[in-house]
Amino acid sequence: MTILFICIAAVAAFAIVLYNRLVRLRNASDNAWSDIDVQLKRRHNLIPNLVETVKGYASHEKETLTEVIEARGAATAAHGHAEQAGAEGALTSALGRLFALSESYPQLRANQNFLSLQGELSTIEDAIQNARRYYNAVVRDLNTACDTFPSNIVASSLGIGKEVYFELDSLEERSVPKVDFSS
Repeated sequence: MTILFICIAAVAAFAIVLYNRLVRLRNASDNAWSDIDVQLKRRHNLIPNLVETVKGYASHEKETLTEVIEARGAATAAHGHAEQAGAEGALTSALGRLFALSESYPQLRANQNFLSLQGELSTIEDAIQNARRYYNAVVRDLNTACDTFPSNIVASSLGIGKEVYFELDSLEERSVPKVDFSS
């Protein structure tokens, strides 16, 4: 009887340890997502200033400016990790086109306000990249724990599920940029 009690206690202790590990990973995942969210909010707050600066020099480029504004709106309205990741990818793409547009306007590239905003956005993009990398590492650990035996039994029985990675959705963002010096 004592051996049976010890075995049951050992299995229960093992399940508790696995459960606590899964909870720690889930909480780390939520925290990492919050870090991404903070950086994205900083970027969203910067975009109207950037658009206004560009508008002063390139007002007839309405389509690109509208695209950036709409992409920002979609990104701020997105709910859930997957939807937000997709919306942020579209916003990143639209911002890339906005900065490409600035190449056509030398006076805009010389504007101190534009350069300052561009530098700040670059810093924020680096912070977003680091936050995404950390989030994806935590999600990898959580998903591995949810897939491996015996923690998968504990995870599924207690409702702890896998998370989605923060990935680039568009092929355009995944491709290597083309550099052409022929002109």
